[in-house]
Amino acid sequence: MTYFDCIVVGSGHAGSCAALSSLQAGCQRVLIVDKCPPAWVGGNGYFTAGAHRTVHGGLQDLAPIVNNLTSEMVDRIDMEPYSRHQFFEDIMRLGNGKADPVLVSAVVDNSRDAIQWLAQSVKVPFVFSFHRQAYEVDGRQKFWGGMVLSVKSGGKGLIAAHQDALRKAGVELWFDAPCMELLREGNAIAGIVVRRNEVDITLKTSAVILAAGGFEANSELRTRHLGPEWEGAKVRGTPFNTGDGFQLARAVGGKITGDWAGCHNTAWDADAPSDAGTRDVTNQYTKSGYPLGVMVNSDGVRFADEGEDFRNYTYAKFGRAILSQPGGIAFQIWDAKVIGSLRKEEYGDGIVDKTMANSIEDLARELSAKGLKNPDALIRTLSGFNAAVERHQRDFPNQQWDPTVKDGLSTQSSSCLLDIPKSNWALPINQSPFMAVKVCCGITFTFGGLAIDPETAGVISEETGRSIPGLFCTGEMVGGLFYNNYPGGSGLTAGAVFGRKAGASAAKLRLQQ
Repeated sequence: MTYFDCIVVGSGHAGSCAALSSLQAGCQRVLIVDKCPPAWVGGNGYFTAGAHRTVHGGLQDLAPIVNNLTSEMVDRIDMEPYSRHQFFEDIMRLGNGKADPVLVSAVVDNSRDAIQWLAQSVKVPFVFSFHRQAYEVDGRQKFWGGMVLSVKSGGKGLIAAHQDALRKAGVELWFDAPCMELLREGNAIAGIVVRRNEVDITLKTSAVILAAGGFEANSELRTRHLGPEWEGAKVRGTPFNTGDGFQLARAVGGKITGDWAGCHNTAWDADAPSDAGTRDVTNQYTKSGYPLGVMVNSDGVRFADEGEDFRNYTYAKFGRAILSQPGGIAFQIWDAKVIGSLRKEEYGDGIVDKTMANSIEDLARELSAKGLKNPDALIRTLSGFNAAVERHQRDFPNQQWDPTVKDGLSTQSSSCLLDIPKSNWALPINQSPFMAVKVCCGITFTFGGLAIDPETAGVISEETGRSIPGLFCTGEMVGGLFYNNYPGGSGLTAGAVFGRKAGASAAKLRLQQ
């Protein structure tokens, strides 16, 4: 019977981190199994922009690990340090205080080491995220929202680096190989049953690391846990994250925890495919330019505060807001003042179907052919919005528009209070040409998962409250970390942190034998 020191279920970012870490910590023979075919390697990590959130000390701290910084650029960059307190509080604040603080601390306190490890051991090509997390203001690149790191070529570059590192390290990868069962001897994991070519194969191991993703691609589970409207959400990433890993863990007594009614969801191109992402377009279907404009539903009225917070603190929840609107759609709208500031990879020519017009009336008429049911309401909405912004500007004439800070430019004033404010970055939409795009809800990953030991990443037993010997978990399958919302870039970082912990724990088991 074939024996491996460690078997990882899932070939994504978190699983890849776990596999390489286990080898570095002392395992000699490591296997990754995945039910997807080779063409779908990488799980949801492939579909990301590669953003990683980490504690850091500012520009000089991170400059050595990025490859898109020149000496001429250094003097034109404003990058504030991002402290442990800020990172911890961001996760807790966006999760309404519900997240497990010990679990959050594990992510935060190990984030910088994880980034360094990814750069050195995996050779992840980190870059400063000028295109996503910085705006040019007065000739300077000003970073905002705490997160500054991305990966060259986004998720594609991230997974390519993982695959290269795994190949060089000698990790075996089996595709088209779903894990069917976890095997035990006594209360400890002893192996798995994996199906290859319609044959069930038993593999012996002392350590299994579950990194099989959430249940976001399973419409039946979405409906059961998130609600019936979620059947209509579009899947942003891999179609193979269908919740299988949770069934495996529950069958051996694994404890579930966390926000099973919550998920990462975002404004998504309404013309994107429904049941899976597209591996050439990947994250370009994201439509995150709403802080620079407004969003209206098909009735022509606003439904969310587009300036509530920085984009990377709101984009993971606004998909839900869109899904709850009539028809599950919305329109994002801007004018000439800000169109040039929209990210080209999301709003460039040939990327998205853009509706352009020289007047609000013409824009409303054009959008009526794309699902806008009440053009007159849209005209009234924008007229009222513009009037509210102008009244605020009269009350606060010294405030300046600045997308790199919460500038306080809003719709609220002594003479006008909109029922739904725009709290920051509010400019009147009054300069032609006007532009609109149609968006829907894209679901990225689900928040409910398995309870784990924050130090070892061991899966907790429902019966004993202690770790199940030999069973570990990382990535989207970890529960208790995110509730309702999350700060952008935290998911990939958490996957690396707990992946490394799981790999080290697996190696410790081998060395104890």
